[in-house]
Amino acid sequence: MKVTIKEVAKKVGVSTATVSLVLHGNSRISPETRKRVLKAVEELDYQPSQLARGLVLQRTGNIGFVLTENHFLRTEPFYTRIFLGTEFEARDSSFFILLATIPADFKENDVLPRFIAQKSVDGLIIAGKVPEQFLKRLIPYNLPVVFVDFYPQEGEHSAVLMDNLRGASLATEHLIRLGHRDIAFLAGDIKHPSIRERHLGYRSTLQQYNIPLNPQLEIIDEKTTGKESGFNAVCTLLSRGVKFSALFACNDAMAIGAMECLKKNGYKIPEQVSVVGFDDIESDVFQDPPLTTISVPKYDMGIEAMQLIRSTLENKMRTNKKIIVPVELVVRQSTAPFAR
Repeated sequence: MKVTIKEVAKKVGVSTATVSLVLHGNSRISPETRKRVLKAVEELDYQPSQLARGLVLQRTGNIGFVLTENHFLRTEPFYTRIFLGTEFEARDSSFFILLATIPADFKENDVLPRFIAQKSVDGLIIAGKVPEQFLKRLIPYNLPVVFVDFYPQEGEHSAVLMDNLRGASLATEHLIRLGHRDIAFLAGDIKHPSIRERHLGYRSTLQQYNIPLNPQLEIIDEKTTGKESGFNAVCTLLSRGVKFSALFACNDAMAIGAMECLKKNGYKIPEQVSVVGFDDIESDVFQDPPLTTISVPKYDMGIEAMQLIRSTLENKMRTNKKIIVPVELVVRQSTAPFAR
C-alpha cells in the first residue's frame, strides 16, 4: 500500500504542512527537523504524487519535446536517441516528458501540439530545425525553451549543440591524411545551422592543407538530408564527370545513400572511393563496408537539454546558455589510403 504524507508526519511527530515544506526546500524549517523528516521519507519510501507537487510548485511537471515528423523516423534515429536521453534524465527528477511531432512545413494556421495549446507543459525542448511559423506561434505562451541541434536566426536562446566545425574538420582531415585531395562534400538543407557549419568545417580544413576549393565537388542543394538525397547527390556528382577519390556526407543517412549510388555505378568502397558520414547511427556498423563517421553523443545531448530546462524552471530564471558537446572520429572500413 502506498505511503501517505500523513504517515510520514505521524512518524516524525510533525504536521503534514511541515513535511510538505521540507520536501519543497522551505528555509523556515530547522536543520534538525529537516533531517528527521527526510530520514522518515527514506525509511517509509514515501513518493509524493505528481499532482501534489504541481499544486505546491504551481507547475504541471511536464516538459514538451517537439520535433518535425521527418526527424522521427526509423531510418533516421538520431533525434530518437536525443529524446531517450531526455527521458532517462527525467526519470531521476519530478518531470515527465511528453512527445509531439509537427509538420516540417508547419503553416500559420496548423494545429499546435495539444500540450502547448492546453498549457499542460512547463517548458519545451525543441530538437532539430523547426519552421519559423511554429516558433512565432509559441510567443504568446511565453514558455521556456531549450533547443537541441538547432539555433534560430533571431533572438538569444538556450541550446545544446554539437561541435560541428570540429567534427567536419576531423572527417576532412582523416581523408586528407589518407592521401586524398579530390574530396567531395554532400549536403541537404544547407540553411540548417549544423549542416552549414559542417560545410564550413570541410572548406576551412581543405584551405588549411592548401587544397584548392572546387565547387564542382560540392552538392549542397538537396532539400533533405535523407538516404534518397545522398543517392541523388552522388548521381549528380557522377554526371558532372568531375574526379573524386573520397567524399564527406553531412550525415550518415546521406552517406549510406551515397554508397548505394556508388555501388550501383560499379565503384568499390573504399578501394576507389572512401566515404565518411556524420552522426554515428546504429546501422553504420551493418553497412557494407561499415561506415567511418563522426560520433555524436546523442543521449548526452538529451541529458544536457533536460538538465538545462529543469535548471531554468527550478531557478525561475531564463538564460541564454549554450552547451557544446564534443564529437569524435570513428574509423571503420569505408575509408582507405588513396590508391594512385
